Amino acid sequence: MIRYSAFFCLAFAVSTSPLFSQESVSIFNGKDFTGWFGNNPHATSKAKNVEESLAKQAEEFKAHWTVENGEMVNDGNGPYATTEKEYGDVELELEYKTVAKGDSGIYMRGTPQIQIWDYTEEGGKWKLGADKGSGGLWNNSKGNPGKDPLVLADKPFGEWNKVKARMLGSRTWVWLNDQLVVDGAIWENFWDKERLTPLPPKGHIHLQTHGAEIRWKNIKVREIGSNEAAKLLRADDIESGFSYIFDGKSLDGWSGETQNYEVVDGTIRCKEGKGGTLFYNRILGDYTVRFDFKLPPGGNNGLAIRYPGKGDTAYVGMCELQILDNTAEKFAKLDERQYHGSAYGIAPAARGYLRPVGQWNTQEVTVTGHRVKVELNGSVILDADLSTIEEYLADKPHPGKMRTEGFFGFAGHGDPVEFRNVAVKQH
Repeated sequence: MIRYSAFFCLAFAVSTSPLFSQESVSIFNGKDFTGWFGNNPHATSKAKNVEESLAKQAEEFKAHWTVENGEMVNDGNGPYATTEKEYGDVELELEYKTVAKGDSGIYMRGTPQIQIWDYTEEGGKWKLGADKGSGGLWNNSKGNPGKDPLVLADKPFGEWNKVKARMLGSRTWVWLNDQLVVDGAIWENFWDKERLTPLPPKGHIHLQTHGAEIRWKNIKVREIGSNEAAKLLRADDIESGFSYIFDGKSLDGWSGETQNYEVVDGTIRCKEGKGGTLFYNRILGDYTVRFDFKLPPGGNNGLAIRYPGKGDTAYVGMCELQILDNTAEKFAKLDERQYHGSAYGIAPAARGYLRPVGQWNTQEVTVTGHRVKVELNGSVILDADLSTIEEYLADKPHPGKMRTEGFFGFAGHGDPVEFRNVAVKQH
């Protein structure tokens, strides 16, 4: 059995993220609960009969939720107000007002939670972190980014608080009363106790009930298209120490099978029917690389990680990280260690986080010691210590797995896969 400090393969439906961002739309009409239903996901997940559970919660929802003066009001009890629609990459804006000792939260992708609570000592929850204020990703692991808000931004009781939350994959930003309280932290998957899988690519928004009255209004959502998401995920390239290693015009500084690649409209593209490894001509040890890529239908390529300069990088390099159209019928029966983001033949990545074929994806790969982490469109789909893995696809050995340095590059397999905005930061 393979031993992982990694993500098990988890297949979701492929993301149907829009190409272009949408306008902000109100998802609460201020009059009734059109577009909403009652669902406490903690109860629903444990129910033997989900339909019966939801039917019961529908009646409870009517008893504990009302609409007053354009406000959604909950008395502190009953199931959570839940959007009928599921959302992926979005910006959510809303206002809430609660009372002393109140405790609530906002679930996104069906997952707890952006914390809302009484931040005063009288609220009785300073031992749980309430003194730091609302807006944090309270169910993140202790000490991890996002767990505690960066600043105390709550308004006094009786005043409305304004929340803006942006999610790109599992990457999350939260502003409370126009102050940044969560800065691009990974929102951890509460439902996976070992935190081995990222959040699902889509899910419901829930407004939690937790024992005290809370009011909500001006609830709006803006769906973020893949073009904008890519720009937002790459926004801090330069300021965070990345250097671009592809000038968008030529293959200067690159070696290997240069004749099998071409520069087209600012991208590196493998020529159709050609392949081999194209690599950046500088030896790297520990580093992070960011780039965008676009797959054609059935596209297949790979990332050469610590490649020695010749040979098959999947075996003689530390690994080859798959770049693959997981949805192609011809790839339907692959080993789980052959799908996109996987360390080929060694460790499987979670599936379901690619954009639709033909759209640009943004990926970040961090190589530290023998560990490799792959973040795709804001979700970490692989985090594996390769030194701990001893079983391989077809029992084929990987003699380069323990390499500590080498070249970074692209391992083409005959398909016109494109890459752009290739940037590296050495550790």
